Amino acid sequence: MQFFVLRVASNKEDQVKEKLLRKVKIEGLEDRVGRILVPTERVRSMKGGVKRESERKLYPGYVFIELELEKDGRIPDKVWFMIKETEGVGDFIGSNGKPTAMSAKDQSKMLEEAERPDEAPALKTEYKKGDKIKVTNGAFQNFEGEVDEILSDKGMVRIITTIFGRPTPLELEYWQIEKV
Repeated sequence: MQFFVLRVASNKEDQVKEKLLRKVKIEGLEDRVGRILVPTERVRSMKGGVKRESERKLYPGYVFIELELEKDGRIPDKVWFMIKETEGVGDFIGSNGKPTAMSAKDQSKMLEEAERPDEAPALKTEYKKGDKIKVTNGAFQNFEGEVDEILSDKGMVRIITTIFGRPTPLELEYWQIEKV
């Protein structure tokens, strides 16, 4: 089986995926259609002082579908029409109007991202190294400093602030600081 990329209506990726899964089951095409993926990642953000976790689509406007091709390399007609007649599906990605399967390299990269465990949400932050910040919460509240490093694996930000006249690194959660 090979993966193909479908261009779909923006913000309709999950609905298209559900419709395709339903149609595959109804039409008995499980042997011809494999996985249907909308890769996402968990992200943390801060809005109005409230921590939020959400899902962010890695490839907005696209759905990945795994298909078993005919011996001559074509997509079976029944599968082609089932996909093309699904509401929200635009077109296959390809050249000269012909769908092109994903390269092995692109496919493995996409699958790695899609199947990454949901352990720690990625840090969605507007901070970058060198930003001037102020600590808004915790023992160092009202201290000012500069972002030294984003520690996304820990969900923290390392800042350098001055304590007793010396530059001191502090590791804080991203929601404990704000830009000055």
